[in-house]
Amino acid sequence: MSDAVLILMCGMSFSGKSTLAKFLASRLNASIVSLDEINAERGLRGGLGMTGDQWAATHRIAQERVARHLAARQIAIVDDTGSPRFIRDAWREVADRANAPMRIIWVDVDEVLQSERLAANRASGQRHDVVDEVMAEHRRTFEPPEDEGAVRIDAADLLSCNAIEEVVNEIRLMSAPEG
Repeated sequence: MSDAVLILMCGMSFSGKSTLAKFLASRLNASIVSLDEINAERGLRGGLGMTGDQWAATHRIAQERVARHLAARQIAIVDDTGSPRFIRDAWREVADRANAPMRIIWVDVDEVLQSERLAANRASGQRHDVVDEVMAEHRRTFEPPEDEGAVRIDAADLLSCNAIEEVVNEIRLMSAPEG
């Protein structure tokens, strides 16, 4: 059995975090804990705006689920914005309590590509919208993990990037049983 690893997706809305999380999960036999899905279970939609208390409750639920995966020595991928930094620090504490390594995968998207993806989503209705006010706040307050050893993936090259194979190989090494 492999050892536990916590992978924290980090990036703004419409960067491609969920797409990459699904890809990584399939390659690593990992479980995804999606904060969007937890919000949906709770009848909430982050893209419409939520209170700090609502987000805190969603994070508590996510942390409990991830802790169970890590206790079972599984690879857990957290699909969330991973911002601001105190959110990442809280995930580090979850990993530390489970004696599991953590890796931040930062999907970096520029505002032009993000706006194009948001407009395409609004036209297709493929996923829930993020209203303009929420998106503006998200852009204003996003804290990138620039000094935290994160693997940076350019959203424009999401699934063609050689860095992704390097990430898969690194996580496999991190999760290999010792011996």
